[in-house]
Order: sequence, then structure tokens, then C-alpha cells
Amino acid sequence: MSNVSVQLTAPNGRKYTQPIGLFINNEFVPSKSGDKFASINPSDEKEITSVYAAGEEDVDLAAKAARKALKADSWKLLPPTERGNLMLKFADLVEQHKETLATIETWDNGKPYQVSLNDDLGEVVNTFRYYAGWADKVHGQTISTTHEKFAYTLRQPVGVVGQIIPWNFPLAMAAWKLGPALACGNTVVLKPAEQTPLSILYMASLFKEAGFPPGVVNILNGLGRVAGTALVTHPGIDKVAFTGSTTTGKEIMKMAAGTMKNITLETGGKSPLVVFSDADLEQAAKWAHIGIMYNQGQVCTATSRILVHDSVYDKFVALFKEAVKSTSKVGNPFEDDTFQGPQVTKAQYDRVLSYIESGKSEGATLASGGVPYKNVGDGKGFFIEPTIFTNVKDNMRIYREEVFGPFVVISSFVNVDEAVTRANDTTYGLGAAIFTKDIERAHRVASEIEAGMVWINSSNDSDFRVPFGGVKQSGIGRELGEAGLEAYSQTKAVHVNIGAKL
Repeated sequence: MSNVSVQLTAPNGRKYTQPIGLFINNEFVPSKSGDKFASINPSDEKEITSVYAAGEEDVDLAAKAARKALKADSWKLLPPTERGNLMLKFADLVEQHKETLATIETWDNGKPYQVSLNDDLGEVVNTFRYYAGWADKVHGQTISTTHEKFAYTLRQPVGVVGQIIPWNFPLAMAAWKLGPALACGNTVVLKPAEQTPLSILYMASLFKEAGFPPGVVNILNGLGRVAGTALVTHPGIDKVAFTGSTTTGKEIMKMAAGTMKNITLETGGKSPLVVFSDADLEQAAKWAHIGIMYNQGQVCTATSRILVHDSVYDKFVALFKEAVKSTSKVGNPFEDDTFQGPQVTKAQYDRVLSYIESGKSEGATLASGGVPYKNVGDGKGFFIEPTIFTNVKDNMRIYREEVFGPFVVISSFVNVDEAVTRANDTTYGLGAAIFTKDIERAHRVASEIEAGMVWINSSNDSDFRVPFGGVKQSGIGRELGEAGLEAYSQTKAVHVNIGAKL
């Protein structure tokens, strides 16, 4: 076992055993090729450790293990209430290990430790407990037809599910997908993002400790172009669920078409935040700050386009800049007062900086930030000052394209119709926020905005009990809430003849 785990000491002094192997059939194993890739600490650019990289042969082994587990009595015939109890045991174990999991998440991802501990780990525990309660409530119907016949339906698992999660919320996004999939009786092969594999590998061992049968949950860290492609195209995978960029989501749709896989996609966004003249501007500015700067701006629903009524535009900009200045402390993510850590990778850091240059070249006004932040540790790390552009036109790249960083554009409008039209002028449709004291206007605009989620007088609210997902090029299907079960169950109709004769 020594070749599939290493002893590590995190920057906050926590010592723990880090798995680095592939988790197949409840065991950590090396990849068949022996290939590895490094996971980098974005705060100081140093390697944390290397993990094994799955190839096609490893994906095939995991898919077969999941298929075997799907048909095994230990899972197929397990009463759904007992399945829910396993999920509750797992949630309890996550809660017991939350400090270690939060430490790994922060070290590997760069998000503030307090966010990892209180937000992300809380999301994991709550999501699993919520879906554990659903495990024995996913059932069919009886349907009256004629006096000689009746029909009933069965809600059954889809089968073996391939899940691909992003790097911005590794643990939370894993829970969003694993929770409903397991509650419905599926088995899973999950691939973490190659940028952040460590926390999911640690969490994998808790499934075995909770008592899940071998093969029910398999974790394959690996490169997207290799392991991800093999997972999506594997004939033994019945469904693919993916969270990530719209570009990658389109590629997954193409690859999944080869075997007509069921798919769920949660992809990109360029969510508008609309501030009307009657809004509580101080609250709007504070919520707008959270809506774009939280998690280093690396949030798919981030309200990265702010539209403000021209009568209050200047006042709002001043309040927003003050909210950013007073709250967005950039620093060591293990310090309790840090609000913003580093971008997750050098590639993401460079991407954000390139959009800053684009905004300046296109003629927008750089109102704040827009430069690397070097006042952390020895000056290393992928830190960027929170960036605000004003006087932004709708045809600018920074207005239309998803940046995925601490980067916001602010523009003005003159009436409701213009605000709605411009809010909808995007290929995306994930989230939108509205700030107004006029309840009639709030609900009317909420119904007219083309988005899967709308927040009235807040931004980026998410709750494990409420459906999450987008329209247009922001995705297909819904996660969380009762709606999340639809993605992982299928309906079978059974017709019963109780008297009709030919």
C-alpha cells in the first residue's frame, strides 16, 4: 500500500496520509501505466505531490467494477432505506474528517480555509444527508386505464454513471453528483479535475469505511483528454454528468452521441446583476461583491455583468468599489481574515490577466485592480487584485465572454426593457440577480430573464433543496433538490392484463 499513499504535512501544520492511487473496487491501486501527474499549490507554485493518472485500461477496469457492483445482490437487492443509511454514515464520516478535507481543499485549490471548512464541507454533509432521505422515496405510480387492465411504473437507476467534476468546488460538486446517483441505486465512476485531485482521493476511503460495497463508487484521477475521453466514450457507461466549461461540455455531447448516453451538463455563465433606481444600493453593492469576488471569481454562476440604472450608476460604482476594498483581502488562504486566495492554476491566472489587457485595449475604464498581487509570502502564487471595469460596451470581449476570475464589468441602462434585453443578450443562461424594492417589477423581470435561476435582492444563493441549472449554452438538466433525482433514475412502464381476452 505504500506506493499508493504518501505522508504529507500541510501549510497549516496538519499531518495526514494522502492517497495518490486510483480508487477501484474499494482499493487504492496504481495506474496500469504507472504514469503520474503533479498537483500544484497555487499559493506558492510548489508541487504538493504526484498522483497516478488513469488511462483507458484503468477506465475499463473501473467501469467493469461498477457494472459488477450494479448487479451484485449487495447493492441491487439492498433495501433503499439501508442505502440511505450508508449515505448517512458517509456524511457522518465526512463531518468527522472535515478539518483534514478542508485543509486538503485549500492547499490544492487555493480557496480560503474558512470557506472550505464552513461552506464546502457543510455542502457535502448536507447534500448527502438530504439525498439519503430520498433513497427510499424514489418510487413509481399505479395508473388506472380500463376495468380489464392497469399499469404501474418503476423508478429504476440509470445504471453505471460517469461523473466529471470541476476544480472550483471539488468536494461540493462531487457531492452534488454522488448524492442523487447513489440515492437512486446507481454505481459511479467519478473523475476529479486534474488540477485538484487530492481532496476527492482522501474522501474516497470514507466510502469503504462507511460500508459501501466494492465497485459502487470508483474514483479515477487523470487527465481530461485521456481519462475523461475514455470515460465518456466507454460503452459500459450508461450516463455522463459533467460540470465545467461550455466548450468542454460541447465536446462531451459529441463524444456521448456515439453510444447515445444520457447526459447532464452544467456549463458556463456570464450572469447579469441588474440594479434598478429604487434598490437599496448599499445592499446591492455588498451582494454584487459576493456575487463576483467569492471563490476568487471562480464560480459558474458569478454575477460578472452588472447593469445599473443610469440615475444611480455613479453612486453604485462608488459603493461597490468600497465594498471590494474593505472586504476583499487578498492573502494566504490559511489565514482566517483572507477573503481571496490565488487563482487555481497558472493557466487560469494568465487567462484573467489576458482579459484585463483586452478590456484596456478595447477602451473600457479600469476602475480598480487589474494587476498581479505579490504581497503574499515570497511573492509567488497566482494572486490577482480584484478587478473592476466601468464604461463597458456590450460588444466588448470582457462583457460577452466568461472570464472566471475576480473580474467584473459595470454598465448602465435607462429603462426596464433595456435592462431585460441586455441581460438576455448572451449565449449563456445560468443565473441572474435583480435588485429593486418594487415587488411587481421584481417578479415580472424574474420571469422575463432567460436563466435557470434568478435571485431577487441577493446573489448566488444556492441550496441543496433547490434545483440548480441553466438554459441556452449553460447546460442541460438540473442538479440538487428533488429535480436532481430525475437525472439518475428512469421510468419503466409495466402493463398488466387482468381480464381482457382475445
